[in-house]
Amino acid sequence: MQAHLLVVDDDVEIAALLRRYLGAQGFRVSMVGSGKDMLARLATDDIDLVLLDLGLPGEDGLELTRHLHEHWHGPVIIVTGRGDAIDRIVGLEVGADDYVTKPFELRELLARIRSVLRRAGDHPRRASTRPSTYAFAGYRLALDSRTLTSPDGQVVALTSGEYELLRILVTHANRVLSRDELMNHLHGRAAGPYDRAVDVQIGRLRRKIEADPAAPVLIKSVRGAGYVFSDTVRQE
Repeated sequence: MQAHLLVVDDDVEIAALLRRYLGAQGFRVSMVGSGKDMLARLATDDIDLVLLDLGLPGEDGLELTRHLHEHWHGPVIIVTGRGDAIDRIVGLEVGADDYVTKPFELRELLARIRSVLRRAGDHPRRASTRPSTYAFAGYRLALDSRTLTSPDGQVVALTSGEYELLRILVTHANRVLSRDELMNHLHGRAAGPYDRAVDVQIGRLRRKIEADPAAPVLIKSVRGAGYVFSDTVRQE
């Protein structure tokens, strides 16, 4: 089945270029030029991934990203000319799954899209004998449904990127993973020297699973090495 992408960009030439290129790669691509039209399309169409420009006239792209994270829950890749590190960090913090700056290389964007869709469960999982659920500190991470349940039985809202990061940490519990290893798992590439994407996602994840002051520290920083999931994990 074709994945349906929604390009949200007021630059008609860039949007048309993306529709032609991504359409030739087997995707179904729709285009809108405003946040209002984006929300209307999401309400009526089955969209698998949003490519969102931050610089929409009269609209705050970061607030749109936050709104999608809180109300839509599908994967979002920010595609924008705003390449400042602060914009990238804030974009990831408010819920984007990846951040690509203009001008971009079409093949790199394609790779990022495929990676995010894989993490979001777009492609069928292969049959496996691996455990379907991991339990730790009262939480239950269900791989089949891609959901995290809290100790009080509530579903914890995770972006596809946060889920995938937690899955990687939990399935490698008590093993230190470097930023490069985590980036390779998440995006199929090593971290750049100033790339703090992993640190941003770690911070977001910690706020969700370590919010209770009485909760144990689950994700520990290892100075000069990376991160380790330090709790005991039980396979079910």
